[in-house]
Amino acid sequence: MAKRLVILGGGESGVGTAILGKKKGFEVFVSDFGKIKEIYKKVLLHHEIEWEDEGHTEAKILSADVVMKSPGIPEKAPLIVKLKEANLKVISEIEFASEYTEATIIGITGSNGKTTTASLTYALLKDELNVALGGNIGKSFAQLVAEDTYENYVLELSSFQLDGIETFRPHISVLTNITPDHLDRYDYDFNKYIASKFRIAMNQTKEDYFIYDADDEVITKWLSEYPIQSQLLPFSIDKKLEEGAYIENKNIIIKTKINSHTMPITNLQLTGNHNLKNAMAASTVATLLRIRKDTIRQSLESFQGVEHRLEKVLKINNVVYINDSKATNVNATFYALDSMESPTVWIVGGVDKGNEYEELLPLVNEKVKAIICLGVDNDKIIKAFGNVVDIMVETESMRDAVQVAYRLSEKGDTVLLSPACASFDLFENYEDRGRQFKEAVRNL
Repeated sequence: MAKRLVILGGGESGVGTAILGKKKGFEVFVSDFGKIKEIYKKVLLHHEIEWEDEGHTEAKILSADVVMKSPGIPEKAPLIVKLKEANLKVISEIEFASEYTEATIIGITGSNGKTTTASLTYALLKDELNVALGGNIGKSFAQLVAEDTYENYVLELSSFQLDGIETFRPHISVLTNITPDHLDRYDYDFNKYIASKFRIAMNQTKEDYFIYDADDEVITKWLSEYPIQSQLLPFSIDKKLEEGAYIENKNIIIKTKINSHTMPITNLQLTGNHNLKNAMAASTVATLLRIRKDTIRQSLESFQGVEHRLEKVLKINNVVYINDSKATNVNATFYALDSMESPTVWIVGGVDKGNEYEELLPLVNEKVKAIICLGVDNDKIIKAFGNVVDIMVETESMRDAVQVAYRLSEKGDTVLLSPACASFDLFENYEDRGRQFKEAVRNL
């Protein structure tokens, strides 16, 4: 008799898992507490997969042999607690899909930089390898595994996806950095969040590689207390390393047991130290996978960055408008403000995930001339920066925020959308927020 696979959540990862489950002979049922988008409903109907939305039928769910829950559902959700009490296996889509592929997996996680690093790694590999990009970005891993046979996967992985793994083992794992984020999901305990990120290496062996930021004290401290099995390849912009990647005379030097490369950094399209680190991480992966030095160099020099991450939108009356909607935590916004070189009108706010704004104070003091709050509840932002910035305006729509920014900015200024918060109070997601910003700017 076919095993029963129940999928909670009918979004990208849920539908991908459903397609793969059906292909592998499972009896599949998808259940979503909210509304499943039309685009996903069509896919489920096309594959003749049973589904329900706007509520869960418990009897149908508790009859599962295995349950895949979407990363957005917290472990503490009453239904998940019930499933665990019934001793039912609850896994993530990444775990489910990994059982059906023998490919080399490059897993990339971190509080910030993982989308850029994953996209850049894919760009460095795609000319010479059969490779797909997915996970928390683009198509779900499960759908990629169902639709094609790739020899390599570059996967962007969130801590929520890693929380649901048991045997998942990337051959190369990358940890870009760790700063407080999503603490609302980890009992406001930073150590639980750190442990979650390090799950990326929990099944690795000494045949595998772990690439990480050696300048990140949170990572190095954790590694010293909880050693991992894989071969360590650090990267650093401050120190010279025996193995890994570092900077010398405006070059990135990469040294592995297999080979070493030297890359000039003068022609990189991406700016800022954080992007230099993303480039080092991606180049280390490419070096391990024996990509030619020229290919790495050309791809690094032509890579433009990802949408909604310090994306230049337009210049109007000599004011530059920048979309950094993907900055959903304080640390990401720190990078954005740090890279500003002119007086800045800063649009900030949204759903706070336990943010502490203190680390931004020196940057705000130095660079920000006005703050435009864009959220349902802006009290914390007003409290944090009220004494630092002369002008603070509250708005409740992107159109208003951009029009206020237009009025407050002068020649030579920058208008920066870098919210430091999640977007779910006023927008569907950070992409929707970024697109509305770009539209409002174009309509000025």
